[in-house]
Amino acid sequence: QVQLVESGGGLVQPGGSLTLSCTVSGFTSDYDAMGWFRQTPGKEREFLAAVRWASGVTWYEQAVKGRFTISREIAKNIGYLQMNRLKPEDTAVYYCATGSGGSTIWSYGLWGQGTQVTVSS
Repeated sequence: QVQLVESGGGLVQPGGSLTLSCTVSGFTSDYDAMGWFRQTPGKEREFLAAVRWASGVTWYEQAVKGRFTISREIAKNIGYLQMNRLKPEDTAVYYCATGSGGSTIWSYGLWGQGTQVTVSS
């Protein structure tokens, strides 16, 4: 059974950095892309960034472009989301997902359990 496991969340001060990891474990089937999303209570899950697994082509939601960087290590089946200059409004549960790619939740069929990121002094 294929699973996505996020790690790296936690508490960080405003202006700080965190790097989230997403490990694809189990029997790995082909997927075109990995995406990162976040969600706060009462709001819809928000797209942040995605990467084409084979080519490394990336795309970002405008609000995080320049602060967040998505990457992947193909050999290890791990994706990353590096987050810099974090703001209190970045506080959310962060999810990784794999699928065909795109900027909506409907493009991704497999999701991790989420990891909490809290930005606070």
